[in-house]
Amino acid sequence: MKRTDLLLYARRAAMGCVAILLLAAGFWSSWGTAQHVLLAKGREHGTLRVDRCGDQTCTGRYKPEGSLPARGDMTIEKSVAVKKGAQLPVVVKPGSSELVRTGAGGALHAWVPLGGALVLAALVIGGGLRMTRLAWSAAALGGALLVGAFFTL
Repeated sequence: MKRTDLLLYARRAAMGCVAILLLAAGFWSSWGTAQHVLLAKGREHGTLRVDRCGDQTCTGRYKPEGSLPARGDMTIEKSVAVKKGAQLPVVVKPGSSELVRTGAGGALHAWVPLGGALVLAALVIGGGLRMTRLAWSAAALGGALLVGAFFTL
């Protein structure tokens, strides 16, 4: 085996590892929130009325479904679409006072880090691995996820 062939294989292996690392990090970052939306059966559901928003979170009064009493000062991650007075369908993260938005908008918003990772990995796949069709597919999937989250919120 020639030295140039060995360097070519090493470059492809390194770029493959970078692409896999980007996708794994995007999935892991998304799963922390997405698990509460996708696996919501058996969790406490309700509605949040947004009272105030800070730099990172919004707080408000939470009214659970059923006969449980309402609670105040529950927090949700701030997004562009959250405004004071808005009513949001939410699920409670177990053992905390944090809420996660449910429905299609909440599910797509939870997967936004994976969408960004797909777009970044597409650059590595296309440029470093020279797999242009796979790169365009990853970029299209990531872009569709990001655009879908933007329009559903």
